[in-house]
Amino acid sequence: MLKRKSLFENRYNKFLHELKEEIISGKIKPGEFILPENTLSKVYELSRVSIRNALAELVEEGLIEKIPGKGNRVTIPKETQKQTITLGWFSNSYEIEIIRKIIKRFEQLNPFTKVNLQILPNSQYIYNLSQSLKHGSGPDVFIVSDYHFRELIETNSLDLLDPYLPEHIDLEKDSYEQVFEMFTYNQTIPVTPFVFSPVMICYNRRIFQEAGIPKNFQIDSWDDLLDLSIRTTKGLDDDSLINEYGFCFSSSTNRWPVFLLQNKGAFIADDQSSSVMNSKQNIEALKFCGDLMYKHQVSPIFSHGSNELAENLFMREGAAMILTTYYFMNEFRDHQIKWDVLPPPKNEVPSTLLLGGALGISATSKAKESAQALISFMVSTEAQTLLKQNGCTIPMLRVVAEDNNLLQPGIHPDKYNAFKEVMGTSKTIKDLHLTIKEFELVEREMQFFWANMEKAEDTCKRIEELLNNIKIVN
Repeated sequence: MLKRKSLFENRYNKFLHELKEEIISGKIKPGEFILPENTLSKVYELSRVSIRNALAELVEEGLIEKIPGKGNRVTIPKETQKQTITLGWFSNSYEIEIIRKIIKRFEQLNPFTKVNLQILPNSQYIYNLSQSLKHGSGPDVFIVSDYHFRELIETNSLDLLDPYLPEHIDLEKDSYEQVFEMFTYNQTIPVTPFVFSPVMICYNRRIFQEAGIPKNFQIDSWDDLLDLSIRTTKGLDDDSLINEYGFCFSSSTNRWPVFLLQNKGAFIADDQSSSVMNSKQNIEALKFCGDLMYKHQVSPIFSHGSNELAENLFMREGAAMILTTYYFMNEFRDHQIKWDVLPPPKNEVPSTLLLGGALGISATSKAKESAQALISFMVSTEAQTLLKQNGCTIPMLRVVAEDNNLLQPGIHPDKYNAFKEVMGTSKTIKDLHLTIKEFELVEREMQFFWANMEKAEDTCKRIEELLNNIKIVN
């Protein structure tokens, strides 16, 4: 027969557990004294004898030491006393080395906690992560993009998360509305926003200078973009090969829809009842994209939805401009290319896509206090400053993101703050109102258009019918 725990045992165990967690999670640092025994006695409604007995257990474990006449002080931990947690990160992240710096600093501030960085393949990231979490073998803390977050929602996997948002984060003051909105579900924020980036234009300053383009140029409209693309496209006279393209973008659904948004286009109606893919605005936007490749021949034809193809071409100075993100700009740190950044142009309205990354905690983590401490540090001013000082990725904290004193020559472009110009008009993947299944359908069916096998109006009409068929079935 199981013995029922007494009220005394519950209080005693509660005190022991909470004090131990505060020490291990770093809330009480090594060298700091814990509260006096008489105070602890009143708070936990235990006798001073019981308090002393509990503290003796922690002394035995080497977590605290008794200093005669002063009290009980947290000790400097031995390696065997450290609690280990795992931080999961996807393999194609441009911030991995910066994350290592953040971990190192966290461990200095929290000597009872060791963080193992687990690099996970980007391919099927959420599926593999979900499976490991379900079997209790997943990381304690992990990064998710806003696209990954939608995958978790649509696979009914949010129960794998232990919702957490640090108390020091003020939603209205500390960041931008869209950054939190992209990770909101049913009016809750199950994960903690960490970084973000709008889709922007990167341009090669050397190529622009050689083309005679003045330093104070602007790209306000599609006509401006086309004009600059024509002026910076170079062909070889003898065999008609393109030596250098003026512009480049991928067929990924987090790139080309920028043009759709700029023309007041949409995939799904605002009430989400049906697709509006076959609209005049969408057809015009898609035709503009196709004309860049086939009519004007100022952009290469990338029918594969990989952003790396376009970005690698830019790195090799085979393109004067690309659509990209602040994430990718981290690649320029040790590169000789002279570059800068600008907001994308507009047609009917100014707009671009906004992407983001957030931190989640496993619901089955056995070290949630330490996991929470890690996330709280990663969105602290100190860690967010480390993020900005060492790379181009935009930190979630607005005060850090907009601090010009943190900009470093050789790391950040002259016009780094261009992102602020688009924050009020940018849209997230969530705003496109497509499910993951529908995203995959659009990307798959667009291949006919990118291959110049179909007109824009025919592509839009066919995809609208397919999207509506999905909604009818569902």
